Amino acid sequence: MLLLLLLLLSSGGGQAQRVPGLKKNGSCVCEVNSTMWAFPAVSYEAVLLQVQSCEGFLTSLQKQVDLSIQRLPEIQAVIQNMTERLNPHLYLNNQGLYTHLALPRLVEELSRLETDIGDIHSQANTAQSQKLSTEVGKLRSDVERMQMSDTINLKTVKEKLRYLKNSAESCKSIPKDFRGMHRYCLRGLISNISAPVMTKVSPYSKSYISGSWGKQAQMDSEGQKNSYWVQALLSNHVWGNTLRIYQTYEDFMASVNHREFTFAPSFTHADTIEGPSAVLYGEALYYHCYRSADVCRYDLNSNSVKRVTLPGTGVGFNNKFPYCYYDCRPNSDVDVEVDETGLWALYATVGNHGNLVVSRLAWDSEAETLNVSQTWETTLFKKAATNAFMVCGVLYATRYVDDYREEVFYAFDTATGKEDNSLALPLEKVAKGVASVSYNPTNRQIYMYNDGYLLAYQAHF
Repeated sequence: MLLLLLLLLSSGGGQAQRVPGLKKNGSCVCEVNSTMWAFPAVSYEAVLLQVQSCEGFLTSLQKQVDLSIQRLPEIQAVIQNMTERLNPHLYLNNQGLYTHLALPRLVEELSRLETDIGDIHSQANTAQSQKLSTEVGKLRSDVERMQMSDTINLKTVKEKLRYLKNSAESCKSIPKDFRGMHRYCLRGLISNISAPVMTKVSPYSKSYISGSWGKQAQMDSEGQKNSYWVQALLSNHVWGNTLRIYQTYEDFMASVNHREFTFAPSFTHADTIEGPSAVLYGEALYYHCYRSADVCRYDLNSNSVKRVTLPGTGVGFNNKFPYCYYDCRPNSDVDVEVDETGLWALYATVGNHGNLVVSRLAWDSEAETLNVSQTWETTLFKKAATNAFMVCGVLYATRYVDDYREEVFYAFDTATGKEDNSLALPLEKVAKGVASVSYNPTNRQIYMYNDGYLLAYQAHF
């Protein structure tokens, strides 16, 4: 008789083997395959190799962990160092300085530029206006390609647009022969600046470290032709409301016989001067108005104040974009200057990423309004300069060298739109801080308000 025996293996897998058996002599005889209980040497070797491989991997991983633990303090030190270096510049992002170069906004700016250049071309069909029309047409093609693909760098197009805008501004209304009116302007940039030809303590005392001073800057001025003036910031070295004028150089040097003008009733009035920004031009004082993006004009005869708002997206004021480089001069955001061509305002905007902007000012005596006629954008970060001034339509910027030296290191020509970063013209000083630097076209001298000291230099071309 055939029997089926169920042999259960003792292994944890619960496997079973069914085998046939025969009854023989009272016993059940069957053949069983004993290999089922044989030691799985092959499998053991395979598992052993996996274990050894895993141990090797774990050993390598442990070494990497140990190395990382050893290098962690070094990495933390590097991160801390980078964080400390970046912290002073976080305000650029927090205050929205780095704005997105949005394509729609760029298209709008280009359209306005095309309109301006079209007007210029229709009024004066010159080789320069034709060149501008051609270049703006090429830029329009680039922008249209950008709208279809991402093959052109937006920042590059933005820089090209800035260049064309500056070129268009240069075409507008600066007289073609203004350099010829002043032959020394034809010689190019300033070649040298003398040692101080005059040094004097401010008549307000050297404790008033911020302000501005100079000589009457309008060449054909009648009543104030040889006068000198001082405007000190008497409230926290930031605000002022008075002006002193001396009719002669001798009176100025002796600090006698001055006339006092008060152009605002308090240090918080809307007509108060903010920052070391003033210039006396003709029968009026021009300066930065209190906590605003405006330039004020105080008439010495009528005691009236007129103002104009500076153009640009996010004009800096209230200490947003002061002159800095080494130490920031509080509230020096807007700087009013004068040269052979007239009045200027130097400032920075969020739209130009904190870089210096140059606007030309014009007083309309018939309408009695102060206007902005032209505006140029530079690539010089305003906080990288200690001060700036205008000569022959050229912007010059200074930077700190040491406690007794400044250096003119940068120039931007509004007539050509060209920049020069290779200048190294020394300016001696007697104190560390520079509140204001201005140029006077009547005698080609440069005036510095140097922490309560009044210094004058001779410019050479």
